[in-house]
Amino acid sequence: MREGHASRTAEHNALFRALESALPESRRLFEDPLARAFLTWPFAVVTWLSVVPGFRELVPWLIDNRWPGVRPSVVARTRLIDDAITASLEQHTEQLVILGAGFDSRAYRLPGLRDIAVFEVDHPDTQTAKRKALVRVLSVLPKHVRFVAIDFNERELESVMPAAGYHESARTFILWEGVTNYLTEAAVDTTLRWCAHASPGSLLLFTYVHRDVLTKPGAFIGTERLFASLAKVGEKLTFGIEPDKLREFLAKRGLFLESDVGAEEYRERYFKNAARKMRGHEFYRVALARVGPPDSRLERSGSTPAAQPGRGALRVS
Repeated sequence: MREGHASRTAEHNALFRALESALPESRRLFEDPLARAFLTWPFAVVTWLSVVPGFRELVPWLIDNRWPGVRPSVVARTRLIDDAITASLEQHTEQLVILGAGFDSRAYRLPGLRDIAVFEVDHPDTQTAKRKALVRVLSVLPKHVRFVAIDFNERELESVMPAAGYHESARTFILWEGVTNYLTEAAVDTTLRWCAHASPGSLLLFTYVHRDVLTKPGAFIGTERLFASLAKVGEKLTFGIEPDKLREFLAKRGLFLESDVGAEEYRERYFKNAARKMRGHEFYRVALARVGPPDSRLERSGSTPAAQPGRGALRVS
């Protein structure tokens, strides 16, 4: 991202959520009433057009034609994470930490989060833009949300989280969406090790990209245009992991893999038959890891879907 400006990819994701929210209730995967508040010109105009008869289908088609697979993948991923967080609340999660929060709006739209502390951790520039937008819409910022400003490539979480009220002993759900692929390997390593110090049983849900997209991007559909668009806004992919090495990668840092699914799979989960026509963004993945020793039930079975990259259904239990 460019210094002094909010993350452009965060705004892209807000645009996709706004477009999904504009669909009839029977067709949308979720509703995000705040998504539009984060949009600047010309994205705000795009959302206005999306509710005009004749443009509702045209706008998504144009986006999907330019960046294959990105919009429906972000939409399905949003619902996937919503479901995971909601399920975790039933397991008595006490606090939610959103690393690289961007324009994430879950703290304001998921009812169950109003009763626990939510820490939104992000780069100061993006966080400033977000807070201004929230004040315009909400007038007063909710007391359960705590903003923590940090650049992951320059500072460590342990230097800022305790002062914000974070309790390492509390059962925690940590969300790290859309961030690892823009960091250095050292920054990813440091952050994962911090996550591993959370209370045993806490969960970390994070996204990452298949390492091959960095070394041979031509193997994936639509990467040329995607990379060009990222370069225009001063962003590029810098870190990836090979899915078949993820379990070992996490274990070395005190985390135990439970699920690992790719964009093709979570699109199919939520878009059903329509997902068969969706192509692109398959290099993007969502993993769920647990703090503490491996789940004994999985150990007794001798295998788990997560042990076979691409076949595990993301779940919270």
